[in-house]
Amino acid sequence: MYRVFEALDELVAIVEEARGVPMTASCVVPRGDVLELLDDVRDALPSELDDAQDVLDHRDRLVGDARALADKTVGDADDEARALLERARADADRMLADAKDQADRMVQEARAHADELVRDARAEAEDTVAEGKRQYEAVTGRARAEADRMIESGKASFERAVADGEAEQARLVSQTEVVQAAHAESARVIDGAHAESDRLRTECDEYVDGKLADFEEILNTTLRSVGRGRQQLRTAGAPDYAEADWRADRRR
Repeated sequence: MYRVFEALDELVAIVEEARGVPMTASCVVPRGDVLELLDDVRDALPSELDDAQDVLDHRDRLVGDARALADKTVGDADDEARALLERARADADRMLADAKDQADRMVQEARAHADELVRDARAEAEDTVAEGKRQYEAVTGRARAEADRMIESGKASFERAVADGEAEQARLVSQTEVVQAAHAESARVIDGAHAESDRLRTECDEYVDGKLADFEEILNTTLRSVGRGRQQLRTAGAPDYAEADWRADRRR
């Protein structure tokens, strides 16, 4: 190693003492002396430096191979990731399409079921209203007939009472006290006839009012059933329970 530093010192001295080239920073050195000194430097260098250089060269090759392998691995991973992403997108699109088709089928089935419930509710409501109208007409017809009969009976009773009073009044017209008594009796009979007529009219009104109350209860039951049917269409939650309640109300 000492020879290396000595040869380097001699090279420095040759360069410093060399003749310069005019107009340039170059100089003229003896080629043979410089080459001889460089050979001495090469020969004086230890062999471990060549081994180290070989190691460095091998390291560079390993680093290059590792970098190439890493680039290839990254490229393969990118390709595989893109392929996986494409497959995932395709699967997601397929699943989304299937979910949309299923949702459309469910919506169509729900609409069909809702339309069926509406038709059934309308039919039941129409039947209930028609039945209520028939019952109402029957009840009001019977009530009118009964009222007319009671009124006619009251009128007949009133007319008979008036006729009896007038006859009795005519018979007793010559007797003052008897005439006064006849007037009183006639007034009593007339008042009784009016009271009976009022009682019959009140009973008739109460009978008609009771029948109308029954018809009102039927209509309220129908309206509650229609309201539950509409609520069922809004919520689409439990159609079987609503229909069961509605049919229970119908039975009641």
